[in-house]
Amino acid sequence: MDRVPTMEQDLREPPMHGFRGEASGIPSHPLSLTVAISREAGARGGSIARAVGQSLGWQVVDQELFDFLAADPVTRADMLEGIPESAREWATQRFREITQARGLDAASPLGELTYLTLHLAARGETVLIGRAAGFLLPAESTVHVRIVAPAEQRMAYLGQWLRLTHDEAARELQLRDQRRTELLRQLSGRQVTDATAYDLVLNSDRLGLETCTELILQTVRAKQFDAEQSSSATPPDARPRI
Repeated sequence: MDRVPTMEQDLREPPMHGFRGEASGIPSHPLSLTVAISREAGARGGSIARAVGQSLGWQVVDQELFDFLAADPVTRADMLEGIPESAREWATQRFREITQARGLDAASPLGELTYLTLHLAARGETVLIGRAAGFLLPAESTVHVRIVAPAEQRMAYLGQWLRLTHDEAARELQLRDQRRTELLRQLSGRQVTDATAYDLVLNSDRLGLETCTELILQTVRAKQFDAEQSSSATPPDARPRI
């Protein structure tokens, strides 16, 4: 069975073969496709992400599962087991690049979040909800989607879901959006409103959940086709397994 390093080992120890920087044997992106869903609070991004995951038969990782994996080393090791060596080396290299560029403590909560995001993407065939995932991953192997909706509709949804008054829902909406903006700033320095960071920006209020889901699935299929078309010109070890 392949050795799967724990998060603590990767955070505090050099990789098994040593860090090699821009070594030619390390691929420039994961070996398989990932869907990363960014969303405004109350825009139903989580519901859309789960519908996409169900249609594709892919693992869906939301904030609750992120937190659980960070706290439970056994479940984390089981989920990350079987990552090919080259993909694991890509994740380790990218992790070090990001933590160094952003001045992050590798063993801090933000460092652990970055580690998990990269290794889940290295495993591939995963739908990641939030946590700035799409800003940490390469465009070539990521379908990065932003789900938005008008503030009134988002407040109504949060109010119904959390049983809040209109004023309470407005405050909760603002707080959640602020937390997500700050997390993105710390991890990438990018602005959540930068439309060029996404493959798709979808208004769930206008389009509805089913249409948003189908548009994401069509984009996944398009990127799969592009990867298959370009793979013949790529060395076998570096081809995306999409």
